[in-house]
Amino acid sequence: MTDSAAPTGSAKAAVLNEVDTPLQIRDDVTVAAPQEGEVRIKMVASGVCHSDLSVQNGTIPLATPLVLGHEGAGIVSEVGPGVADREVGDHVVLSWVPQCGECYFCQRDQGFLCEKNAAVSLAGMLDGTKRFSTPDGELGQMAYCGTFASEAIVPSISTVKIPKDVSLNAAALIGCGVLTGVGAAINTADIHEGDAVAVIGCGGVGLNVIQGARIAGAGTIIAVDMFDSKLELAREFGATDVVNASDGDPVAKVQELTGGRGADVSFEVIGLGPTIDQAINMARTGGEVVLVGVPRLDVMMNLNAAFTFLYTAKTIKGCWYGSANVDRDVPKMIEWYQKGELKLDELISREISVDEVNEAFEAMGSGEVARSVIVH
Repeated sequence: MTDSAAPTGSAKAAVLNEVDTPLQIRDDVTVAAPQEGEVRIKMVASGVCHSDLSVQNGTIPLATPLVLGHEGAGIVSEVGPGVADREVGDHVVLSWVPQCGECYFCQRDQGFLCEKNAAVSLAGMLDGTKRFSTPDGELGQMAYCGTFASEAIVPSISTVKIPKDVSLNAAALIGCGVLTGVGAAINTADIHEGDAVAVIGCGGVGLNVIQGARIAGAGTIIAVDMFDSKLELAREFGATDVVNASDGDPVAKVQELTGGRGADVSFEVIGLGPTIDQAINMARTGGEVVLVGVPRLDVMMNLNAAFTFLYTAKTIKGCWYGSANVDRDVPKMIEWYQKGELKLDELISREISVDEVNEAFEAMGSGEVARSVIVH
């Protein structure tokens, strides 16, 4: 516990000053002391996720300036007042949705909708105030995390303790891409043994939907993307068939691969209107469609009510954070990783310094990587 009024740390961080501008690397960021219910994290690793790019390009609107990054792992280096279940030296995965365990949603096993997350768009802490600053003024932090900084203050309910013998570089990826993708398959969807599953979009989250479907027992897993490099990776993560969408109608191809019936469950992991339509049309009569990709706010759906919902009895589900209960699911995924059932190391395409984060965004856009991981 420390004097909560005094700034007690400094960090190097990647800062988004304005939408659609490159991140600025600053080494003059001051990090205030943790307040009630907060902990200081020495950040060890952070994945560069498509959602970071979505904030940078305005798809996800957050107040600027702010430190990006929400998929990270690190070590507790200071504990604020009122924190009883974390101590200095704990290794933790960060959760970009704080889960209080007490609100209406947490009490109904919907912690991914925790009421504590209500002020996330303001890019401050749970009480609305900020912990990062520079000589130019205060900085926000993405999703109460700000993992593109070498050090950050986060709510203690945004951390999940993990064993100290687990690689933090690998564990960082659980914080977003793995929980979202694997969670979409094992929590949001209702996959039965032997089901046929189609996954549109094979980036970092899509690959995790694929390995989640494998873990859930799907018999046929069809990966759909426009990059052959991603489709090759998809096979490594469990895809039994691949479809390059640039070679023709992917809906017709999925129908062909499922005996003309369509997929029992289809996942859209991009967030575009046309691919959402494809996912709906790929699902069989009575099948399930799970929307995982984050669309821009102006993307709309125009569906035929009779033939989408009534006569064909399809179900369309939104998936937020893999419908995860982080206190239940993070330990489960660590256990699967240690048993060799969940691929984490294979998701890391390259390890970089925070100075290279803009290049990592470019590599993501070109389809070159599953995940770049910043090692602080």
